Amino acid sequence: MTILSFRQGLVVTAALSAALLVACAPKPAAPEPVRAVRTLKLGQADARPEVAYAAEIRARTESDLGFRVGGKLVERLVELGQAVKPGQVLARLDAQDLQLGQASAQAAEAAARTNLDLAAANLQRFQALYAQGFIGAAELERYQTAEKSARAQWDQARAQNQVQRHQADYAVLRADTAGVITAVAAEPGQVVAAGTPVLRLAQEGPRDAVFALPETQVDAARALLGRPGAVNVTAWGSDERWPATLREVAAAADPVTRTFLAKADVGAAKLRLGRTATVSLPRAEEAGVIRLPLTALFSQNGQDAVWLLDGASLSVRVQPVKVARTEGAEVIVASGLKAGDEVVTAGTHLLAPGQVVKRFVAPPAMAASR
Repeated sequence: MTILSFRQGLVVTAALSAALLVACAPKPAAPEPVRAVRTLKLGQADARPEVAYAAEIRARTESDLGFRVGGKLVERLVELGQAVKPGQVLARLDAQDLQLGQASAQAAEAAARTNLDLAAANLQRFQALYAQGFIGAAELERYQTAEKSARAQWDQARAQNQVQRHQADYAVLRADTAGVITAVAAEPGQVVAAGTPVLRLAQEGPRDAVFALPETQVDAARALLGRPGAVNVTAWGSDERWPATLREVAAAADPVTRTFLAKADVGAAKLRLGRTATVSLPRAEEAGVIRLPLTALFSQNGQDAVWLLDGASLSVRVQPVKVARTEGAEVIVASGLKAGDEVVTAGTHLLAPGQVVKRFVAPPAMAASR
């Protein structure tokens, strides 16, 4: 082998070794992608003039209907949601025992009437004998007393017969007024006691939007009581707003939810019973208070904070805030922020101080669906 060939072999070997070293070397890490975040720029846009509450449309007057006597329910003639008219038969009890009681009372009245007729006839005869001087005054008083006693017994039997007649009639449940059946609490075959609710009737007439108020809004709501058009009602799935009048706010909070029941008269709004609606009240905002979604808030070293986005560098930094309270899905920030700040509202758990991010832009299909 010549010297030239040997040198060429060394060069080839060195080249192959370098190629192998390059191939085996670890690849450089890919740069971390820039995260997209949702933001909210504080200013006039985030201060909403109204606060909305979920409500249900109910009749102003709802009555639990039940039998005035106990017995076995044998027939229910109406269904849930059915409209009824005044006097319409709704349900019936087994009235056999009541009818037997009525027959017994009728017989007792007839017997008392017969005794009265006999006592009256005896009194008439003895009054004639007394006039002729054949009997004394004491004997006549005895027959007068017997006639009064028989008349009292007849009055008693007649009243008892009337009571039994009413009892038999009470075995039939009728609607007192027009309305809609909103609840069914008993079925045929069930034995019910007197007064046990069997049906619930929502009477025709005024309707209310019933909703629950948090304690923080009670005073502001009470200032609106009786003011026509002070609140608005919007049916679910509809954009039409109906002016309403707040007519009632409960004096005490519900022991479980700690909210106050409120009712707004919907006036002429054509809203069917049971429909879901939204009641909008003017919001009583405190000076300097800012509202943010709960997703914007996180805790750092035991203190509440948010991420602020620098519009120039698109980097984020931590901003401590003071929270006043929470309302539903919102947090009320009392201090730490000012108008013009851009707050990150989604993706906060993936950020680090100084991290560069980009604003989230909804795809065209998503934006069109909103």
